[in-house]
Order: sequence, then structure tokens, then C-alpha cells
Amino acid sequence: MEDAEATRRDAGEAESSRASRGWWDRNADEYQSEHGAFLGDDRFVWGPEGLDEAEAALLGPAGSLKDKDVLEIGAGAAQCSRWLAAQGARPVALDLSHRQLQHALRIGEDVPLVEADAGRLPFRDGSFDLACSAYGAVPFVADPVNVMREVHRVLRPGGRWVFSVTHPIRWAFPDEPGPEGLSVAASYFDRTPYVEQDEQGRAVYVEHHRTLGDRVRDVVAGGFRLVDLVEPEWPGWNSQEWGGWSPLRGNLIPGTAIFVCERA
Repeated sequence: MEDAEATRRDAGEAESSRASRGWWDRNADEYQSEHGAFLGDDRFVWGPEGLDEAEAALLGPAGSLKDKDVLEIGAGAAQCSRWLAAQGARPVALDLSHRQLQHALRIGEDVPLVEADAGRLPFRDGSFDLACSAYGAVPFVADPVNVMREVHRVLRPGGRWVFSVTHPIRWAFPDEPGPEGLSVAASYFDRTPYVEQDEQGRAVYVEHHRTLGDRVRDVVAGGFRLVDLVEPEWPGWNSQEWGGWSPLRGNLIPGTAIFVCERA
């Protein structure tokens, strides 16, 4: 939205959800056009660094995924779910955006798709063995603990929940890929959401900041045990810029945090 004003202000659960649905519906075409080649049709990438689940095995060794019921939250065009299906898993791809799921159908109809909010998962208790989210839902919700509890509810005992978000330290730096993005410009401890709003003051995009400690406490409050915290380094083969992510910044400061959790 060209006339959107960027600001920092409070944004509640309903406003954040409404803004996210509208933003992704409006921008899904551009997003898939710009990043589709990098994401692939059936590749599981955890973030702009390009860390691949086939290499990282954060959900478990590829051979262990066979016959597992997996929920992907914030699936977009379901690229990760297609990779999971190729490993013999039974994935379900969930997203808030109808337009993103239309892109999933465009690529292929081989994965079940569900349009729903991550804070109100439309599944019975204990429906899945694993849950995952690559930059989906968690950074955009006002109540991340509610999402954690919902994921906990739909997972079976011992189930693993792995999600990636923008590394919290990045909130202290300008969202720029060049040298201007290397100087601290804001307080890391300022948790005020980033909001883009229209002329009437209605949010059209909302992103919520949590410190690294906040994220850990959210995981524990949701009933999970934190098994690992992965901060991918920028690989030499990746020369692309993606928003504020770039080789320059990626070689100096972390851009992504991946939380590997197990249902307690």
C-alpha cells in the first residue's frame, strides 16, 4: 500500500490478525514472484540465509519423517510441506492468507491446505507428530504464547515444534542490506510493534518484537522444552539480498533465530 505510514505503536491480536491477512493477500503475488525461485516448489528453507532442512534435520533425520503427521503453520505456497511429503510425511499446510494458498494450488494439489489463524488451530487435540513454521505467523501475532499453547494442544506427546523468526537483535538495526544497516538505531529492549497504517490509522501491516529471552519464555509458557536455538551463519554460496538480509550483514550479525522445541 503506497500511502502506508510506518510507525511504532501498540497493536492487539484482532488488529494484527486482520492486518496480516490483508497484507499477505495483497502481496502474495509479488512475494512469490520475487522469492519463488529461491524457495523452490518443494524445498524446505528456514530463512533468507538458505539453511535447508535436508541439511539441518531440525525436525529429525529425513528417514524419520516417513508416516509422520506434520502441521506447517504460515505455509505460504506450501513449499516446505511439499518437501515433507516427498520424505513420506503427511503434511497439512495452514496459512491465514487465501491468496498464498491459491499459489500453493497453482504449484500443485498434492498437499492438504487449510485457511486459518495460528491462534485458533482447527484441529483436534493430539492430531500431529510434528509442527513447523519458517517465518510464518509467530513474528506477526500479538500473543505468541497463545500460538505456542495451540501448537502444544494439537501435538502428540513428545512432538517436536520448530519455528524460525527474524533474529531479535536485528530490531536494533535499520532494516537495510547495506552499510547503513550495521549501526544500532533503536533499543533492542523496545517491544513496541512495528506498524504500517493507512490514512485512517488502520494497521495494514504489523510485526511484533520479542527479545531472545522473551521468545524462550514464550516457548516454556506454551508447555515446551527448548532443545536447541540455531542461528544460521550466512553461507558463501548465497549472494542474494532479501529485504534487510544480505551477505554483508549476514557475515557480521545473525539474521534468523530457529527455535527447536519438544512438547513437555
